[in-house]
Amino acid sequence: MNTIGILSPGDMGHTVGQRLAAHRLRVIAHLADRSARTQQLAAQAGIEEVASYDDLAQEADIVLCILAPAQAEAAAQKVAAALRRTDADLLYADCNAIAPQTTVRIGELISDAGGRFVDASIIGPPPRQDGATRFYASGIHAAELARLNDRGLHVPVLSDRIGDASAIKMCYAGLTKGLTALCVELLVAAEALGVRQALLDEYRISQTAMLQRMEKGLPGMPPKARRWVGEMEEIAATFAAVGLTPKFHEGAADIYRFVGDTSLADRTPEEPNAPTLEEMLQTLTDALRAR
Repeated sequence: MNTIGILSPGDMGHTVGQRLAAHRLRVIAHLADRSARTQQLAAQAGIEEVASYDDLAQEADIVLCILAPAQAEAAAQKVAAALRRTDADLLYADCNAIAPQTTVRIGELISDAGGRFVDASIIGPPPRQDGATRFYASGIHAAELARLNDRGLHVPVLSDRIGDASAIKMCYAGLTKGLTALCVELLVAAEALGVRQALLDEYRISQTAMLQRMEKGLPGMPPKARRWVGEMEEIAATFAAVGLTPKFHEGAADIYRFVGDTSLADRTPEEPNAPTLEEMLQTLTDALRAR
């Protein structure tokens, strides 16, 4: 195992690539259809560009697919087509925040094209330090992905069943990102109703930890809001598939769609001087009133 392909080196992917490169692995990506920002992040991370998906499939021992959920199946189709053209020997790990049933479909695409497939999911921030981020893995080839435990990543193997790694991500993000959406909605409602300050004063008395979480975490959320719409929809589909209501997270998707339609979402995470919580709420309230 010498070469790792990254699809795609964006916010999370470029940090993963940088960490693998720091552990003496060659890291490659096909960037022709990616944004200028992604190409810049890849260059900063020391990720080498290859000319085509065929080159990616032939040169990589493992491809880690790390994309917005809505792009996961299309990416797998491109890699599957490259596998058919090249007959490459490739391990493909889908690391996206997608429903188990979506993962099964993607696994079939890759396996039918001759690749080996691993269901993977990322819990935690971009992996800049040991132990902060887990790449949960499942499927009969998960142990192969776990070889990256020695190369800078933490890869707990859950089972040999495709879907288990995706399932734990869906249930985890249903809490963390679902709660963030709820916090945004109730604070914007309080602002629109004219009771925001009174509500925050009450939180300081009775919900200190939650208020600190809001003040620290909410202002950095808008640049991710558009990507999180698809993640909430995948969580909703996960819960519907087991007979539970999808409506909680369909509502969360609506909140992220609302935030994504504002100028707040046009920022990039690396831009300095993020808005304060108060400035964020004012922008969102103005957008609500303009509807």
